[in-house]
Amino acid sequence: MKGYRKYFRKKIIWFLITFVVAVTLNFVLPRLMPADPVAAITGKMAQGMTDASAVQEIYKRYEEEFGTNKPMWQQFFIFVKNMFRGDLGTSFSQYPRKVSDIISSAIGWTIALQFPAIIVGWILGNLLGALAAYVRKGFDKVLLPISIFISNVPAFGMAVILLVLFGVKWKIAPISGGYNFDMIPNFSWSFIKSVISHYQLPFWSIVLISIGGQAIGMRSMSIYELNADYVKYARFLGIKDTKIVGYVFRNAMLPQITGLALSIGTMIGGALVAEIIFSYPGLGSTMYSAVTAADYPLISATTLIITIMVLIVTFLLDIVYGFIDPRVKAAQFD
Repeated sequence: MKGYRKYFRKKIIWFLITFVVAVTLNFVLPRLMPADPVAAITGKMAQGMTDASAVQEIYKRYEEEFGTNKPMWQQFFIFVKNMFRGDLGTSFSQYPRKVSDIISSAIGWTIALQFPAIIVGWILGNLLGALAAYVRKGFDKVLLPISIFISNVPAFGMAVILLVLFGVKWKIAPISGGYNFDMIPNFSWSFIKSVISHYQLPFWSIVLISIGGQAIGMRSMSIYELNADYVKYARFLGIKDTKIVGYVFRNAMLPQITGLALSIGTMIGGALVAEIIFSYPGLGSTMYSAVTAADYPLISATTLIITIMVLIVTFLLDIVYGFIDPRVKAAQFD
């Protein structure tokens, strides 16, 4: 038990160090961009004004409000203090909306799109990889190469192909948005049906490109485990093949579970391509618009969410693996 406490303490320390570095980079990197978002806001607010001094006063007022007139280190400490209070600041590009309001309205769309797509792609890919390793025949010679070929298509390429074929040519599904533009979000059946129809193309564009990678990983691990010494010994003892295969695929699944957890942790970043191409109203599109508008608070908030999700998932994986596989814990002390 003492070894486990030491292992967990070490992981917590590294988690905190990584978190501090990540928060610092999330604050500093967007502010290295050459654009001046305060000048952009001033330009919008001062349209038609000819008095230069009045425009300058507007600029100074927004500089004071956003704190961009303060030294970088002061801005950083204000950012950290507000972050722990749940205040992520005011958006430059969507002023005067709060960043927390923008994220809360977008993150649900991203989770609803990405999470099921990641799970479905993971299940189908692992199932195909396991069948290719154990059954072989058509799975290994036909279905697996096709799925690998599809998954090697770039994410934007797959999205464009589905959009052109099913949206433009065959008109089976809508090509943009999360629902019809003439509708107001509500719990009516017509709105839900519209959401489902707009959901199809971005969902399958994510699923299709994730199947091949999962299948390759599962097939390789399964073949390795099927040829391991313990399998040969178990067969020599006359243990039923179905029971042996159960242990084989359980061992082969360990790296795949790691990949699944990391995919869930980075799902917001992975949503970027599909959401941009299909104009889906999620956090990926929000992050893209924030970058193009040099919206520092919104960029910092979205990247911070991705960072925290990845850190938490990685930390939990390390803790769980310490219990499941003692070799992982022991390797930390070698």
